[in-house]
Amino acid sequence: MLDPYILQQLAIGLSLGMIYALMAIGFTLIFGVLNVVNFAHGEVYTIGAFAGLMAISAFGPPLLVVLFIALAAGALAGFGLERMAFRPFRRFSDEASLKSRAMREATLMSSLAMSIIAREAMEMVFGSQFQTVDLAYLINKPIHIGPITIVNGDLIILGVTLLMLGGLQWLLKKSPIGLSIRAVSNNALGAKYCGINTDRTIIITFVIGSAMGALAGILVGLYYGAIFPSMGFTPGIKAFVAMVMGGLSSVPGAVISAIILGLSESLSTSFMPSVWSDMVAYAFLLLTLIFFPQGLFGARRERV
Repeated sequence: MLDPYILQQLAIGLSLGMIYALMAIGFTLIFGVLNVVNFAHGEVYTIGAFAGLMAISAFGPPLLVVLFIALAAGALAGFGLERMAFRPFRRFSDEASLKSRAMREATLMSSLAMSIIAREAMEMVFGSQFQTVDLAYLINKPIHIGPITIVNGDLIILGVTLLMLGGLQWLLKKSPIGLSIRAVSNNALGAKYCGINTDRTIIITFVIGSAMGALAGILVGLYYGAIFPSMGFTPGIKAFVAMVMGGLSSVPGAVISAIILGLSESLSTSFMPSVWSDMVAYAFLLLTLIFFPQGLFGARRERV
């Protein structure tokens, strides 16, 4: 039988992995349709957390309403981000422009600039200190299961994440919107010539991916009871690593890689000081780039 401490760490790691998975999906969806990385995704995560906190402070809604408010804030942030940081670079839609390295680099820098602006703006509005969450909304009530103790937040995060992932898979596989997203991801120019509104599809992709990132932000804020402007940086890095491990454009691959990352990070504290656990993600990134340049689950369309 496994040591209770190991079981405890596995439970914590699964919860971490689910949070990384929600964020990694946003990275993967956006990369799939635009072939660029959205470096402002961590700030969308933070916006979701602050939107939920403001709702709690303003009128104290039920937890489910708080989650929907965070989703809506993330969707709105994703829409604005696409309009301001990505749309201006798509005014040329010929094949040469779409595959231009200069265009990609300009878009990367634009998203990075939006990330810095959003983080600094939140620091100006909310301050750089931790903002605490009302005790009634915290999702850290202990639950004893045999030799291990988890909190209700672990179950809430697991349930919400599975629900979102299931809904996303249905959307991508069964709905016309999902068909458009997959078509644009496969060949944006070909999809446009077939009559698909690529601009609308890209906006919808940003809205979906950003909403899921914002949901991850409020769940973490309620789990730990603290929200601050730079809270999205570290989870954003972990989610980016999960996306690279998963092959850049594979949603199932990103989810599996995120869970692997969360479990490995949690178990690593058994063998090294917890302050070093963040190094696990960078180790996985280096190993993936060296030994699996297409990612663990990636198609052979482009090297990482």
